[in-house]
Amino acid sequence: MTTDQDLPMDHQSATALFAAKGIDVTTNKDQGVIKVIKRAGVDGDRPMIGDKVMVHYTGKLVTGKKFDCSRERKEPFCFHVGKGQVLRAWDIAVLSMQRGEVCTLLCKPEYAYGAAGNPDKIPPSSSVVFELELIKFEGEVLTGDGGIVRRIKVKGEGYTNPNDGSIVNVHLEGRCGDRLFDCRDVSFIVGQAEDKSIPLGVDRAMDKMQKGECCLLYLKPKYGFGSEGKPEYKIGPDKDIVYEITLKDFQRAKDSWEMDLKEKLDLSAEVKSKGNQYFKAGRYYQAVIQYQRIISWLEIEYGTGDMQQKKIQDYILTSHLNLALCFLRLKEFTQAVDNCNKVIELDENNEKALYRRGEARLRRNEFSLALADFQQVLQVNSANRAARAQISICQSKIKEHHEKDKKTYANMFQKFAERDAKVYNFTFFIF
Repeated sequence: MTTDQDLPMDHQSATALFAAKGIDVTTNKDQGVIKVIKRAGVDGDRPMIGDKVMVHYTGKLVTGKKFDCSRERKEPFCFHVGKGQVLRAWDIAVLSMQRGEVCTLLCKPEYAYGAAGNPDKIPPSSSVVFELELIKFEGEVLTGDGGIVRRIKVKGEGYTNPNDGSIVNVHLEGRCGDRLFDCRDVSFIVGQAEDKSIPLGVDRAMDKMQKGECCLLYLKPKYGFGSEGKPEYKIGPDKDIVYEITLKDFQRAKDSWEMDLKEKLDLSAEVKSKGNQYFKAGRYYQAVIQYQRIISWLEIEYGTGDMQQKKIQDYILTSHLNLALCFLRLKEFTQAVDNCNKVIELDENNEKALYRRGEARLRRNEFSLALADFQQVLQVNSANRAARAQISICQSKIKEHHEKDKKTYANMFQKFAERDAKVYNFTFFIF
């Protein structure tokens, strides 16, 4: 650790000392952040923009006065590097470090706390010294299940991102292990990358990218080529893959607020057709994207007349019903139930919604709830033979469940009786 005696007493001498021992890590070499390595890190990878990093740090004024220390709190500090979440000096320095490296930084005010300083801690326009230890780092996780991880090699420009329906121009390189299987410049519509043999994970990452960005995407099979693999690329089933993507340019699709109702309805017809196409091809995630777009456009719209309002409601109902069917195929039963509930809120006797909710509940082992749904289907349409068959299955499952409970309780009571008998016999023997 750096001690107070190690530090000079003024900015000028501090700069001279650090410049003699260290390196300027700023882009324009203005000595705004000078780094002295105290302990070399592990050779290999360095953090990339957007990575989640974990560090320990000690902050001091150039006089040696300590103003903050994570070690004293016994808790490392985590942040996403290069995202402006911390001092500019930290963003610059951490990108130059290796795992395990310990370094000392001299930071000019414009790279630290600026002209204002920090009340009660940092005087205005003060240079500061930090000791940083890079404990570990990992890519930015873009999905809740960890299936898409991004690492940014080159930061993009501007503040806008592609949205669903955008036309994007990219350069991509796909690898499986060390083998390059795809390398091309290609244009595609976000939400429809499947049409160009581009995996779902690339498609779903586009709305996080900026023009000019180059990033690595680490894709689990769900977001790659799944259990089917990709024979044309000689990729087998359930393989992790990596894509390097450069977003060269894009043209955003209109946002909902930029379209009038007629545009939304016209576009909904096209998007519904595309969703149906994906569903028939077994591309359920891609179908979900299309149906969800329709709902996002129309769920708060009101028609100017009965016919237009009915058209809106028909699109919303159909989209929720189709989503429920997609989620059933994907075995995401909670989401299937949620979409059926949306339909039933609008049409309490919707036969398809009741049946699909029953299917999802049956798959979640909610037998009594599923039975009620299928019975309601028969109230709506007594000729629905599929619902009648499902009722038999539910009744059988409920009976099976009750028999299992009875057996469990019987065994439990038998064990209690045996234990009590042992205690009684032992007590009798003592007396």
